[in-house]
Amino acid sequence: MMRWLECRIPPPLVGLTCAALMAALTWWRGGWPPPPAVQWPLWLLAGLAVLLDGGAVLAFVRRHTTVNPLTPQRSSVLVVSGFYRLSRNPMYLGMLCLLLAWAWWLQPWPALLGPLLFVLWLNRFQIAPEERALLALFGEDYAAYCRRVRRWC
Repeated sequence: MMRWLECRIPPPLVGLTCAALMAALTWWRGGWPPPPAVQWPLWLLAGLAVLLDGGAVLAFVRRHTTVNPLTPQRSSVLVVSGFYRLSRNPMYLGMLCLLLAWAWWLQPWPALLGPLLFVLWLNRFQIAPEERALLALFGEDYAAYCRRVRRWC
């Protein structure tokens, strides 16, 4: 059911769509809020996002494997070092941190629907098909990695 959506929409586009929906929900509820008085969680999340995304992409580039999330079957190496020791999806975790930072800035609780939608979409239409492709490519090495490392964190 709906397999045609699997690995079709780039995760950054899913994230931007969720961010736009969050902004629309905030606007609909009465306009843009002022920035929160306590901003350190926002900057902490944004900084963590940059670290996770940058480190994960760098790990892929160093190992000469594809960073294109639409073609996981083209992966040439199983990357299990760096942030990949802590999460099987540090790039997506970084995007989630950005959405949470955006939700913190927007403040109204409906903004949290964006990160939730992002996680649900990615789990179903991006991560599950990626995992099937990586299991087909790397077999027991990938299965053992999945047993050792959690999907998100």
